[in-house]
Amino acid sequence: MRQLVCILLTFLIWFLLSWPPGLIDLGIGLFFAILVAALLSELYPEEPSSIFDPRRWFWAVLYVPYFLYYCLLANLDVAYRVLHVDLPIRPGIVRVPTTLKNDWSKTFLAASITLTPGTLVVDIDDQDLYVHWINVAAAEREARTRAIAARFEPLLRRIFE
Repeated sequence: MRQLVCILLTFLIWFLLSWPPGLIDLGIGLFFAILVAALLSELYPEEPSSIFDPRRWFWAVLYVPYFLYYCLLANLDVAYRVLHVDLPIRPGIVRVPTTLKNDWSKTFLAASITLTPGTLVVDIDDQDLYVHWINVAAAEREARTRAIAARFEPLLRRIFE
């Protein structure tokens, strides 16, 4: 079932990207969809029907502006630090625990943190993310988690878990 969903989704993407499709385009798309499914279908969820759950899509659509808001705030913070050279920065690598269980949700959390200016995930070790932070402002673990990861976790949990 998982491979079939992989083939269908890959073929749908190919179909939309090669619009208007010709007969040769459809044949090539089907070939590559089968190849991708053979090589990468284990990356798809165990229960493929969960991909089509409208509640997950609802939360995913809400996540985009939510993420962009925090990305904008981080951009302004980094720009402020660049323009005000007297403002001290304390770069460092901090360990941030996560409560997310799914590999997909942890990957999206790491990507969200990395895409937010001023932070970069350098490693994921089980339930811990190691993040390079431009200004280590919090000494205790809970405060670091709130400042870096906790804002994204609830929505990612609703999308992926």
